[in-house]
Formats: sequence, C-alpha cells, structure tokens
Amino acid sequence: MSTSTSTDASVNTSMEIAGHPVSKGVASGEILISDTPISFLGGINPNTGEITERNHPKKGVSIADRVFLFPHGKGSTVGSYIIYSLKKNGVAPCAMINLTSETIVAVGAIIADIPLVDRLKEDPFTVFHDGDLVKVDGTVGYVTRK
Repeated sequence: MSTSTSTDASVNTSMEIAGHPVSKGVASGEILISDTPISFLGGINPNTGEITERNHPKKGVSIADRVFLFPHGKGSTVGSYIIYSLKKNGVAPCAMINLTSETIVAVGAIIADIPLVDRLKEDPFTVFHDGDLVKVDGTVGYVTRK
C-alpha cells in the first residue's frame, strides 16, 4: 500500500497570488521574511541595508536586493526618506510585500521606485518561506513564487 505525504518539495511549487498594487514595477529575488513590523528610521541602517532594530528577530540581516516581506512599517514618517536613502545607496530591497501598507512604507516605495504589493489573497506568512525565489509585480498586483 502506498501513501502520499506532503514534503518540503511541495513548498517549491510555482504559484501566483493576487494582491493590491501599491508601488509600480516588477522585481524578482530571494524573499526575506520578518513576522514583526519594522521602523525604517533607526531600524534599518540606510548605508548597509542591515536590520539594526533592537530585539528584532532578524537583527544583523541585510534587506539589500531581497524581496522584503513584513506586516507593515511603524514609527516616524522619516521612514519614507530612509527607504529612499536605501535605494540611493544601492542597499534597498528589490521589492516589498506587506499585509497592509501604511503611508510611511507606501510613500517610501513610491519615491524609491521599489515595487510593493499588499493585501494578498492568501496569508504570505504561511505561503512563503525565507529564501523562496519570488517575483513581485507592483504594477498589476501579484506575487509569483518561482
């Protein structure tokens, strides 16, 4: 008798999830997941892209050239300018995904030309895993796992 069980191989299957477009553009990369909100002002080093927020579970990890998935931003409106600075310094994420984007992150993504999608039809924290390769289409509003 043969039985079928789900394995980690199923995690790597391709899938497309619709969401809400926030900032236009398309980018692909390895996903970095933070299950906690982050403050870009004081929480991300704008010169290196490294997470510096005290007690953050990903402290010391760089968001540079990654698809950064986090619930939403927090803190000062200066966070929008920090996102822009990350882009100007060449250490910004290539794209971002939020559960719900608030004004700070949305404005930062728009002025920095970083694709951003939020409100996915499925919970991205259960669908994606650190290191998955994904494509974010902020113009149409979807995320595809490759």
